[in-house]
Amino acid sequence: MSDPILVTGAAGFIGRAVTRALLDRGERVVGVDNLNAYYDPALKHARLETLAGPAFRFEQADIAEAPAMQALVAREGVTRIVHLAAQAGVRYSIDQPFSYQHANLAGHLAMLEAARHAPACRHFVYASSSSVYGNQPLNGAAFREDEPAVAPVSLYAATKRAGELMSQAYATLYGLPQTGLRFFTVYGPWGRPDMAYFSFTRKILAGEPIAVFGEGRMARDFTYIDDIVAGILGVLDRPPPAGENRLLNIGDSRPVGLMAMIETLERLLGREAVKQFQPMQPGDVTTTFADVARLAALTGYHPQVMLEEGLARFVDWYRGFYG
Repeated sequence: MSDPILVTGAAGFIGRAVTRALLDRGERVVGVDNLNAYYDPALKHARLETLAGPAFRFEQADIAEAPAMQALVAREGVTRIVHLAAQAGVRYSIDQPFSYQHANLAGHLAMLEAARHAPACRHFVYASSSSVYGNQPLNGAAFREDEPAVAPVSLYAATKRAGELMSQAYATLYGLPQTGLRFFTVYGPWGRPDMAYFSFTRKILAGEPIAVFGEGRMARDFTYIDDIVAGILGVLDRPPPAGENRLLNIGDSRPVGLMAMIETLERLLGREAVKQFQPMQPGDVTTTFADVARLAALTGYHPQVMLEEGLARFVDWYRGFYG
């Protein structure tokens, strides 16, 4: 059996899906998560239950505890790391900035240290974000990895860009092969309750009003979780040369307007939303649009699931999970 892969944030939305896919293809996985209360920990525990088995070992731990992470990587003989743990949420970063310093800065650094002290570590894959691009103008052009990412509009975005720069330093100093993935609005079953499509579903079914920020004029590059997982595994299996910190967009490359997403949800739920239009919130961006040519050239990545199909799968899961 192959050496274990360490997945941080294994009880999270993307972490659970990646871990499940790795297990399904015969890998051994060590999962780490602190199970914090940013949203209902019961959902995180339920995700972990879907991973139970002899090839999966879970450790509840704080990734910012550097000695513990270094010891874990050494003890388990980890050769590949998929670092997905982070404090998520653009708006929350304005209210709770030090949570982001701890998880996204100290946590990222601790995982880099654990990886560079592991002589057998062949690839360090980590989660970045489309938010590093800032608030791009609405000119119909996709975001490319070689564009400057120097104007974050939220602390969350700033910590994600800082993580990329920290990784670049570790690639240069220690030759650690790394890939940073800039995620674009991931959605689907087992998702995060703070995401718009998830909270809108709950409120529409409960007959509660939904807050439509940006007066409904925003657009997002919604990317279905299965497509994201396929991209992550494709990247994981293709490490860059030693000393390279490769940055790649991972998205759907088909932005959808917020109002179109809401209309799709209304159709799937059989109910009309009570909409309260509000201005843009601090930290939000108008649109996201991924150029995925680099990822496609490397892995053959090609998103398969359109928004309507993906939201239908989510609604089916939501009704089953929450009754």
